[in-house]
Amino acid sequence: MLEGIEFANPELFWLLLLLPLALLWYLLKRKQETASLKISSIKGFSTPSFLPKLKPVLFLFRLLALAAIITAIARPQTEDISTRRKTTKGIDIVMAIDVSSSMLARDLKPNRLTALKEVAGDFIKDRPNDRIGLVAYAGESYTKTPITSDKSIVLRALKEITYGQLNDGTAIGMGLATSVNRLKESKAISKVIILLTDGVNNSGFIEPQTAADLAVEFGIKTYTIGLGTNGNALSPIAYKADGTFRYGMRQVEIDEKLLEEIAEVTGGKYFRATNNKKLEAIYDEINKLEKTEVEEFKYYRYEEKYRIWVFIAGALLLLEWILRNTLFRSFI
Repeated sequence: MLEGIEFANPELFWLLLLLPLALLWYLLKRKQETASLKISSIKGFSTPSFLPKLKPVLFLFRLLALAAIITAIARPQTEDISTRRKTTKGIDIVMAIDVSSSMLARDLKPNRLTALKEVAGDFIKDRPNDRIGLVAYAGESYTKTPITSDKSIVLRALKEITYGQLNDGTAIGMGLATSVNRLKESKAISKVIILLTDGVNNSGFIEPQTAADLAVEFGIKTYTIGLGTNGNALSPIAYKADGTFRYGMRQVEIDEKLLEEIAEVTGGKYFRATNNKKLEAIYDEINKLEKTEVEEFKYYRYEEKYRIWVFIAGALLLLEWILRNTLFRSFI
């Protein structure tokens, strides 16, 4: 009966201390009211009824009724909590992903592009209150997904990103400029680009510095990530007759100075990911750096449960009154 019940006035249970005092008073009073008579024989008396021995039950009913009344005024109740979350600081994020042939290098497992998609997918799932878009770039760039709050659309689009959808090359300026274009009209308090590449800018008609200046003009922070091991990596070096890549060791070249400049001028930060674990750690750090403020409202609904205790107390007092005026009437 008390499962899940809380009491609004639990301090009133101190009144239960009256019960043993009342019981002690009753026992003393009953002893004083009991008279004794000494006789030589009881053969002339009929067998006494057992009802007088049950007379204390009437007082027990009163004690139980008092306990029920104390429980009722302590206000037993159940509590139902509902929560509403309100985003007070929204963040719009565009992830610019390099999809050039070098992203198939196998220094990350199974390759750079697949490793990135797995980590980026986890990052997207961890941002339920933000809008996210995707830009893919190689020798040119395009918007894969405009910024949206529908994470299922973004995750599906991320899975669809593969090598071969664009002319090969690394147009960092184009990738950054397209990302800026997606965010420039955003009304979000914070606008962020996460640009990842594994090479050197060698394509496109927009210089990376120009794209970075555009990001500054529109108040867009840019985090840059250089992806690739230090030294040589097993990378695509030529096509086989069947159209697949032939792999060989190639020097990893990342324009870290450029990526650092882009991050610095836009107020972001540059990271270097040389393996899968470092890539995961970088996205975790960005996730912590760009926190969305969420205000949580809790609504409490209470349902009073005192009525059953009032009913029990009333029933006990009524039963005591009926018995006192019927079965026990001759002995009171």
